[in-house]
Amino acid sequence: MPTRILPAVGDVDAVRSLTTLLSQLPDAEPVAPVTDSTQLIDTLARLAAESIDELPEVVVVHERIGPVPALELVREVSLRFPAVGVILVTSDVSAGLFQAAMDYGARGLIALPLGYEELASRVHAVSQWSVGVRRHLGAAGDVFTGVGGTVVTVSGAKGGVGTTTTAIQLALAAQASGRAAVLLDMDLQTGDVASYLDVQFRRSVVDLATITDITPRVLADAVFRHDTGLTLLLAPADGERGEEVTDRAARQIVGALRSRYEVVVVDCGAQLSGAGAAIVEMADTAVLVTTPDVVSVRGAKRAVRMWDRLQVRKAEETTVVVNRHTRGTEIQPPLIQKITGTGLAGTVIPANFKELQSAVDAGRVHELDNRSTVKQALWTLAGELGLVKGSEGPQHRNGRSRGGERGALTLRRRKELER
Repeated sequence: MPTRILPAVGDVDAVRSLTTLLSQLPDAEPVAPVTDSTQLIDTLARLAAESIDELPEVVVVHERIGPVPALELVREVSLRFPAVGVILVTSDVSAGLFQAAMDYGARGLIALPLGYEELASRVHAVSQWSVGVRRHLGAAGDVFTGVGGTVVTVSGAKGGVGTTTTAIQLALAAQASGRAAVLLDMDLQTGDVASYLDVQFRRSVVDLATITDITPRVLADAVFRHDTGLTLLLAPADGERGEEVTDRAARQIVGALRSRYEVVVVDCGAQLSGAGAAIVEMADTAVLVTTPDVVSVRGAKRAVRMWDRLQVRKAEETTVVVNRHTRGTEIQPPLIQKITGTGLAGTVIPANFKELQSAVDAGRVHELDNRSTVKQALWTLAGELGLVKGSEGPQHRNGRSRGGERGALTLRRRKELER
């Protein structure tokens, strides 16, 4: 079977040189080249929507592609289309760039100027890898083979604001709607997903931290299938082992999950680690949970500012969810949005902990009564975020929330929030 190769090159001369060499490779079937990053992603998405078998085995990304920089494009392709092998063509053959390219998901690096032997060798190796991946995917019974699952991170403005409860219910709502969903606990030191869902486990996310090629079989050995049908990848029982999960490992783990599940919900906790920052950066939707009080809102603002300083995520790309909301509180959602500069979920979670307490204490959050106003709100939020089958994508509210504004805050309280 011929190897399909898709060149992504922005320079006219480079296109001519690359396509000429590719056409000379044995058993090669070069595809019409694309000239920018947007065209490449759109082309791959269109092919993947038909079937995983329609995707080219190899994509060759030239360093002068644009408007998205080459390394960023390599990462996006490797995450969204994990069965496609990516080769980066570059004039920089330093060890630093080689390591960066591997970290971003490239399967090979070719130096400029192009040579036939090196190109043939790399294309052959990467195409063989791609064929192997597709064979594994085809052998798995419950594999999601779409464009790539949706990744939603759930972070807390501080501890105790309801981050884990929110993450669990979002994942349960997605699973109940008929989507293949996985919940990843990336609160590596203090993760409590297992406790909330009454799970005894041996394997955790740490078991995948040192594996460079996470095959479907390896992944299946690490995850836990809950009674609800939801798949879990849990934080380690010994918190100190969380340090073994690097940002590179986190990207690989989420990429592997994304290739097999339609929805990946990640509980990031309230402390930002390097691994957590990497996942927030790559997420389709980043949720930040806060409660309507001064300390939590200041924590939310601090988190948003830190993400921006570290170039993890811009404020306007973050969705704040207000938990434990009441109409009588002084701090209403529109003010929180103004203070943080983020998007605002249209759904607010009511303050009704009594509904949750018995389920939390029993470690049976998944058995929360359907009549619970908290559960109803969180499942509505899942639909708003596009996690439920048939729902639309994320929508930020820029106007008034359902709770409305109660009135002006005291001058002292407003100054505390804006500091």
